[in-house]
Amino acid sequence: MSNLEALYQEVILDHNRKPRNFREMENADRRIEGRNPLCGDEITLWVKLDGDTVADVSFKSTGCAVSKSSASLMTSSVKGKTVDETLALFDRFHQMITGKLADGEREKMGSLAALGGVARFPIRVKCASLAWHALRSAVQGGGQEVSTEHEGPPQTEGA
Repeated sequence: MSNLEALYQEVILDHNRKPRNFREMENADRRIEGRNPLCGDEITLWVKLDGDTVADVSFKSTGCAVSKSSASLMTSSVKGKTVDETLALFDRFHQMITGKLADGEREKMGSLAALGGVARFPIRVKCASLAWHALRSAVQGGGQEVSTEHEGPPQTEGA
């Protein structure tokens, strides 16, 4: 394992052990429930908007380390961003975890780059993207629940 990959792994483990913004939020503008039926991850995400800006975001979740650390890294990354910036970051993050981000771009993702290795494990894409799908739905004023049931490559029978 390279030193950079070891650092990324430590970031994921740290955010799993001590997740940032792990709390219920009173007076949130949006509240979204999310589920990853494949892994059993569940999240509740709260978003407070100030006009077109994400003023605050928090979550509570149960599930794997990838899911919890992704939510923690995400909440830290989007505070203070506009809705458009948040949606653009969702797109870049999704490209990264699905292996579609251009070479050399992962390092420009800041601390979110720690989750780039998920692209090598397609089954974990759903874990890493759960919080992000909830966030996208929240800032777009979507429904109250999201699922990663159809995220990632198609599942073959018996897989």
